Amino acid sequence: MVGFLITTVVISLSGVMAPGPITTATLAAGVRSRHAGALVALGHAAIEMPLILLLSTGIGSFLTSPKAQVGIGLAGGMVLMLMGLQLLLSLWKPSDSPAPVQRHPLLIGVVLSVANPYFLIWWATVGLSLALQALAFGILILALFALVHWLCDLVWLEVLSLAGFTGSEVFGRRAQTVVSVVCGIAMVGFGAKFIYDAGSGIMSLTLVAGWC
Repeated sequence: MVGFLITTVVISLSGVMAPGPITTATLAAGVRSRHAGALVALGHAAIEMPLILLLSTGIGSFLTSPKAQVGIGLAGGMVLMLMGLQLLLSLWKPSDSPAPVQRHPLLIGVVLSVANPYFLIWWATVGLSLALQALAFGILILALFALVHWLCDLVWLEVLSLAGFTGSEVFGRRAQTVVSVVCGIAMVGFGAKFIYDAGSGIMSLTLVAGWC
């Protein structure tokens, strides 16, 4: 069981530390609050914990279906692009008017978890495999697995928000602007990629339908 928990930590960190929408949003929120990462992690957990339970009922096959991936990708891509544009536009507002991504880190954790098709696919494949292994040890180990995975989220997101906050404190307003610009562009880019991938999925579905 100890070996399984070590495996959980290693695999969880490899997923958590991969650059993505939550990474960029946490850095952006960290410019305003050093503990924004903890709030993002809590919002993330609000989606992740019920998802672990739902996966055990067989929802994983639905999340990996082409139609579900297209729908999630389109909706998630539009949400990400909107949030990224809001962050960029906030740079032209007074400093006391932060973008929504910086004002509501808890909500951002929820929204970006639901809007990220790759997060859902990871849980429907890699995450599901780990959850089933944990469940084989018993329901308490499944709960422990979920907690350990979330602690990996919490630690990494706190590190990111602290890095964003420290950088803005040390280097001042210019650093805040640079971080916001980079994160805003990255979020727009991730959103565009999600929409592009969804568009490719639509074309594939259309071709398959045409052959039927």
